[in-house]
Amino acid sequence: MFFDTAPGNELIYPGKRTGTALEGGIFAVDLNQPVRFNRAPCRHVTIFLPGALLGKVFPDPSVLHGRTLSPHLPAVRYLTDRVLSFAARVRYMAPWDAHRILREIVLLIADAFGEQAGLRGGKPALARAMAFDQARRYVHRNLHNGDLSPDGVVESLGLSRRAAYRLFEHEGGLGAYIRRVRLRAAADELVAWPGVPVQDIAYAHGFRSASDFTRAFRRAYGLAPQDIRQYHDDGRASPKRS
Repeated sequence: MFFDTAPGNELIYPGKRTGTALEGGIFAVDLNQPVRFNRAPCRHVTIFLPGALLGKVFPDPSVLHGRTLSPHLPAVRYLTDRVLSFAARVRYMAPWDAHRILREIVLLIADAFGEQAGLRGGKPALARAMAFDQARRYVHRNLHNGDLSPDGVVESLGLSRRAAYRLFEHEGGLGAYIRRVRLRAAADELVAWPGVPVQDIAYAHGFRSASDFTRAFRRAYGLAPQDIRQYHDDGRASPKRS
């Protein structure tokens, strides 16, 4: 997203008492994760794209959620100009030209986020990107193992604790990343399997108790695990009622 610099733009995560002020620039949102805006009058352009398009830079595109690029960066000023120019001209462009230019812009934005996260720029950055992907894949493969922990990932992949933290620093650390992925997977199964007790899904995703799972779920999503099933059912039913 591109915003004019204006007071009153604020990002609010569920379960947080205070929001994060947005001064403008580029803001990334994963639509599979909850988020809410308080937005003052301003100009903005929103680009919707599949996460797979970002896979070369971010093997797990969901880590972009909530990241921002300052409007004071030269690259952001350049990208903002390109996007606004594209938005003004797109109605007059041939579809293939529009697709080509938009793809170029998106990949440039991905590169800018990748540089910010240390996933671009020379062999060391490539090594970090490969290590991140290896660690991420290990976490997903062992997600249902109750013994999955940062220490286990570090030992299994031969990483140092410092290296592991740097790889996942933008996630708040490897432990925070593991918990977030577990919660996302559990949320999906709560909806997919409405007849399975909440505590069974919690245990299957490595949580030691139903109460620990419920507390973590509330902090992440602002609602209890059982409530997500009700919201899903209401949302699915609403089109039929209309």
